[in-house]
Amino acid sequence: MPARDALSDHLIPVQRLRPGDHAFVGYGDDEVRWETVTAFVRLGLARGEKVLVLPCPDVPEEEVLARIDFPSRSTVRARERGQLVVTTMRELIRPDVEFTAARQMGRLSLATDRATAEGYTGLRAFIDMGWVAALGAEVATVARRETGAGALFAGRPYTEVCAYDRRRFDRSMVAAMERAHPHAVLERLGSLRAVRTPDEVLCFVGEADGANRAAFVRSLEIALARTAATRRLTVDLTRLHFLSVGCAVGLLTLARGATGHDLVEVRCDRGQRQMLRRLGADAVPRLAPREAVGPC
Repeated sequence: MPARDALSDHLIPVQRLRPGDHAFVGYGDDEVRWETVTAFVRLGLARGEKVLVLPCPDVPEEEVLARIDFPSRSTVRARERGQLVVTTMRELIRPDVEFTAARQMGRLSLATDRATAEGYTGLRAFIDMGWVAALGAEVATVARRETGAGALFAGRPYTEVCAYDRRRFDRSMVAAMERAHPHAVLERLGSLRAVRTPDEVLCFVGEADGANRAAFVRSLEIALARTAATRRLTVDLTRLHFLSVGCAVGLLTLARGATGHDLVEVRCDRGQRQMLRRLGADAVPRLAPREAVGPC
């Protein structure tokens, strides 16, 4: 069932992150946490960016590299040429030993400039916030950094994901940090979320693939039932990383059968619109695919 929450307007899959984005991701499972970091790293390398990984301090570097490389040793050359660097917050702020927001942001700003000077398209950093306890930093200081880091990202080729282990931080702190970040990343790869935005748009986030087709169709059915009185439904596909033919056909089938609706508007990117048209969208009178720019 589609969920309606305050975070619906900035939830995106990790694949949708772009330079200038600052995102939150939470995890509560030692296996799940590697999904996002691995995708984040590999996408950055493929886009010609320099990539920093600051893992939880109690995880050995050998394990980090093994997790990122599984099932192949695909990042070895990137590490050898310095494109991928596994480091720590302590190393980042060295020679200083005390964390301050200004100090950390200054180092990251310099690192971004250095990366572009070295010929990379930008810099991205995955920062596990387990470093907070390791350095004895004040949680309030960290919170101020998270909410006041705009200058580090605005108009600059820097991307950052801050990962919070829900078992290490107070629940209210994690919730506040999720709200504070401009983006929140889906915790699991291959997952699909259906959310209702404040203006009652049904927005799909993640992967609308064969494994999620039933959930995709069910969410559309519920949304059509909810909007029967207004006779209009808006569906937003722009935060999908993948839309399968099966899910697209499901959307068209439901729109064709929605005789009680005057309009089913579908916000989509260019590729999604082309797919819908090839599958017969133009033959569904009440269906209106409209090309739109996603949140990132």
